[in-house]
Amino acid sequence: MIDLYTWATPNGHKVHILLEELGLPYTVFPINIRAGEQFEESFLEISPNNRIPAMIDRDPVKGDQITMFESGAMLIYLAEKLGRFLPGLENPKGRSEVMQWLMWQMGGIGPMFGQASHFREYARERESLDRLQYGIDRYTNESHRLYRVLDKRLDKRDYLAGEYSIADIAVWPWCREPGRRGVDPNDFPNVRDWFDRVADRPAVKRATKVLSKESVRPTKHDDEAWSIMFGDKQFNR
Repeated sequence: MIDLYTWATPNGHKVHILLEELGLPYTVFPINIRAGEQFEESFLEISPNNRIPAMIDRDPVKGDQITMFESGAMLIYLAEKLGRFLPGLENPKGRSEVMQWLMWQMGGIGPMFGQASHFREYARERESLDRLQYGIDRYTNESHRLYRVLDKRLDKRDYLAGEYSIADIAVWPWCREPGRRGVDPNDFPNVRDWFDRVADRPAVKRATKVLSKESVRPTKHDDEAWSIMFGDKQFNR
C-alpha cells in the first residue's frame, strides 16, 4: 500500500497518474499547501524540502518501508517497481530517451512554467504591472521556447520517447492550462494533439479528479495564504 501525501498541483498529478496507470492501491493524505500543512513536522519527516508530493511505500519489493520525496524520483521508483513506463537497463537507448525528457521536465518545464504563472497571475495581487513586466516577459518567452521544443519533438511521434512513458506523465500535467503561461495551444498543434491523446486515457481522467474540489485556487490570496505560499513563512522555517 502506498501512502501518498499530495495536493492537486502538476507535480501532484504526475504521481496520481502513474499510480492509476499501474493500478497500485494508494491512500491519499491531503496536504493543503495554502494552509501551511507542508510545514508541519510530521510532513517534514517525509519531505524535508516542504514540497508535495511525498509518499511512503509500505510494501516495497525488499526490505523495510520506503519514504520518498521529489516527484521525478517517485516516478522512476514506481515505474521500476512494476517494470512499466520506463525501459530497463537491457534497453539503454529507450531508457535514456525517457530519462532525458523526464529530466527536461524537472529542470525546464516545471520551474519555468511555474515562474510564468507566478508573474502572470499571483504576483499581480501585490505588485503593479510595470514592476512585473520584465518577469512576465522573461518567463512567458521561455514558456513559448519550451513549447516549441516539445512541439518539434512530437512531430511524427505519438509520445515523447516513442512509447507512452513516465516522461509523458511528467510533462502532461504542466500543459493542462497553457493560458496561465500565455500560450495558445493552437500555435503548437503537435503538443495539442499529444495532450488530447494523453488526456483520453482512463487512468489520467481518474488521476486528475484526486483532490480536485479541495484544491481549487482562490481568486486572491489573503495575507496569511500569501505569506505561506510566497512570503516570509516560506523562508523562516
